Amino acid sequence: MSLFLSTFSLIFLAELPDKTALATLLLASKGGKLPVFSGVAVAFLIQCLIAVGVGSWVGRLSPMWVKAATGVLFLVFAVMSFRKISEEETEVAGGTSGVAAGFTAQATKAFVVVFLAEWGDLTQLSTASLAARNPDGLMAVFSASLLALWCVTAIAVVLGQRLGQWVSPKRLLAGSATLFGLMGAWFLIEAALQIRIR
Repeated sequence: MSLFLSTFSLIFLAELPDKTALATLLLASKGGKLPVFSGVAVAFLIQCLIAVGVGSWVGRLSPMWVKAATGVLFLVFAVMSFRKISEEETEVAGGTSGVAAGFTAQATKAFVVVFLAEWGDLTQLSTASLAARNPDGLMAVFSASLLALWCVTAIAVVLGQRLGQWVSPKRLLAGSATLFGLMGAWFLIEAALQIRIR
């Protein structure tokens, strides 16, 4: 029980200010709670299984390529969000309302964003190292890490939905596009710095 509680506390506190929590909040501000939560929850489930299954080996993965791929993906989402602003303006001018993306599309997008962003992340590496140090408590490490990540996801989704109600869709799209762009650029800069260090 002490391993479960200490793991939960560590992962919960580490994930709260994390980029994946911010990405989840942004996705939830434009989409439905259930599809975004479902996509993120499955991504975290797989990431926790990998972290616990391979233990400290996760730490040996090249974060450079993961950050580069994540950066490109976030920049693509930024461009898509900016394009959606002009599409929505056209729809409003034409007197039609945009149809929200379906459950599968929203869940898939949330899954891909978080799954890629979480590779080599602090919480994944922490879970892996806890699993490596506690081979007899793998179930406690896995369940505590997953529950902590799901709790942070639920908080981010609720806050994202509130944000979506308070701020106009156009401003939300512009804000999320800008943040996705900044996060994507940051990932690419980190990857480039790691290439230079080598």
